[in-house]
Amino acid sequence: MKQKNFIFGAALAATLVAGFTSCSSSDDDNNVSNNQIDDKNVVADDASALSLVNGVYSHWQPLSSSFSFIIELNSNKLISFEGEESKEGPLNSRFEQAPDTWYQVKIFNHLLLGIAQDNEAITTISNSLKSGKVSQAGYNAAVGKAKFLRALAYLKLTQLWGEIPVFTEEGGSTTERQSIDNVFAQIVKDLTEAESLLLDYSGDPRIPSKQAAQALLARTYLVWGDNPLTAEQVTAIANTQKDPAFSKNDARLQKAVEYADKVISSGKLALDPDYAKLFGRDYESNKRGTNEHLFTIAHDGDKNDAQGNHQTHCSWTFPFQNGENGNGYKQNHTEVADDNLYDDWKAEQPNDKRLAETYFTEIKNPETGLVHHYYSPIYTPINGKGVDQSYDDAENLEIKQNSVDRIEIRYAEVLLIKAEALVQLGRNSEAAEPFNQLRKRAGIATVSAPTFDQIKREWDYEFTYEQFSVLNSYRWKNLISSVQQVKNYKHFGDDWKTLGTYTSDQEAYFQKVHNHLVAKYNNVRGKHYRQPIPKGLSGEDLGIAQNPGY
Repeated sequence: MKQKNFIFGAALAATLVAGFTSCSSSDDDNNVSNNQIDDKNVVADDASALSLVNGVYSHWQPLSSSFSFIIELNSNKLISFEGEESKEGPLNSRFEQAPDTWYQVKIFNHLLLGIAQDNEAITTISNSLKSGKVSQAGYNAAVGKAKFLRALAYLKLTQLWGEIPVFTEEGGSTTERQSIDNVFAQIVKDLTEAESLLLDYSGDPRIPSKQAAQALLARTYLVWGDNPLTAEQVTAIANTQKDPAFSKNDARLQKAVEYADKVISSGKLALDPDYAKLFGRDYESNKRGTNEHLFTIAHDGDKNDAQGNHQTHCSWTFPFQNGENGNGYKQNHTEVADDNLYDDWKAEQPNDKRLAETYFTEIKNPETGLVHHYYSPIYTPINGKGVDQSYDDAENLEIKQNSVDRIEIRYAEVLLIKAEALVQLGRNSEAAEPFNQLRKRAGIATVSAPTFDQIKREWDYEFTYEQFSVLNSYRWKNLISSVQQVKNYKHFGDDWKTLGTYTSDQEAYFQKVHNHLVAKYNNVRGKHYRQPIPKGLSGEDLGIAQNPGY
């Protein structure tokens, strides 16, 4: 079987639904399976080769905030009041997602469309190299980027959906699901080839680099090393509220250490000494020159790219309309699940510098000078990482701009990957050095040999709301137990069904918080170790077998 090739323009690719369908070899003018090279299947020069690959970003940019609507809402950390309770955000918040839930449809389809576009680009640029239109350096830059982006797409897909179809420029089916090991083998193949093709990190995190490929390989081997569940294993627990047993593969965990070490030993990356300077327009693209951002998805606002990074919009939609100071009251699209997420962290690590950047409990409106509070019984805390913290009045301006780049990989993750893999391998004392680098920056006590529980908590301290929550729960096999922690939260108690606050609107708000926490507790099931295989962008059946329990 050969994948039918399409050359996508950025705008066209975003609207195509069936562009990744598989078909037999035919006489179609766009089919290049006969290896004939002509002007229709080559690009003219190095610049146009790279431009062809850059078109793939039209599928990544609209997903920057959408990932949060699955990865963070399917956890104990976030709830959503985006529109009516029947809308996509609240459905994910309450673990009621279905094959037609928009965020699942959007992410799954755009990642597959991006893969199809990567495949076409690799074929076209390979033909261009053969025909002498593209130099070896141009080929390396363009095909290295295409394979990097394809691997990242496959990694996101298999983490969220398990066994998935695998199709490349060499063929494959777009409907037949491959085993977990086969998917990961393709990811490793792509990233290993990207590592050999790409140049060293240049200081610009928007450009995939050799070190970014190595960091993704470290992430891939950590995920694969924790033995992702098979369809059969999910089927066995699909309708239960029981987590499966944790297991691991030491050989793969050792590979995670080795690839993390490659990034570390390159000397190209470092932690920014100030954690507060990681999030915002004035800090993106390594403007501080500190080399922590390793790979980012560029956003310049809605007018200049496919879609601005609405993560900065959705978590801070109505910054000063919380009912205080005579202002109106509106609910943000995403909300911190409860005060306890802030309170528990503060009780555990009161001096952690990351806490104040992750959760905002009050903020001054620079236009009025009035302070607004985000803490019960007025509100729940706000996701601080969703606000551009890099300049004055960011709280007002960024909701109009939506232009902060989304950080996919930063150097801190490489350090924590190494530390976790070492702990899982029983080499806890060796894990102290990379682990303590994060703690020293945060201003909290170091340890001589971190435990697995300390590693898990450090992921929360360092990366809360950076689109890791449910993916880590899948790895650690604690999805159900972690989600059901909400039973200990302030607003889980039955009295919050009717407990009055400052206004009728705010009373309804806390009733909704209560309802979402209770729904999380009651609804989470083993089937939620996978997302439902969604429909196509136009509601059509993609022909891919459904996941257990849906």
